[in-house]
Amino acid sequence: MNKVIVSIGSNISPEFNIPEAILAVSIRHRLVEVTPVVETKPIGIEDQPNFHNAAMKVETWYSKEGFNLFLKEVEDFLYRDRTADKFGPRTIDLDIVVWNDQVVDADYYSRDFLKEHTDILMKW
Repeated sequence: MNKVIVSIGSNISPEFNIPEAILAVSIRHRLVEVTPVVETKPIGIEDQPNFHNAAMKVETWYSKEGFNLFLKEVEDFLYRDRTADKFGPRTIDLDIVVWNDQVVDADYYSRDFLKEHTDILMKW
């Protein structure tokens, strides 16, 4: 069983999209824990709504590549616009931050909220 920490972000209808993303993941994988949602200022493009961010700890039999593809399917299901600017508004953003106790996302080191959420969940 692979242990994964996934970051969650949204600034388009986050009150709907974040719970829907968590539900979609929990249907196919074992959801262990979810952090509280925090509000953060946008990075890059500042003229947009604040982001709502959280993280979830998941156990899965999927490979890292397979699980990442699954997360992209969830984003697509929630109408993630992949043609928009990377730092622009989005319905949902799901990224693998930790895979089997190894940090695999460089944003962990530069975004305080992500590091805090991840460190809480790293206690298996």
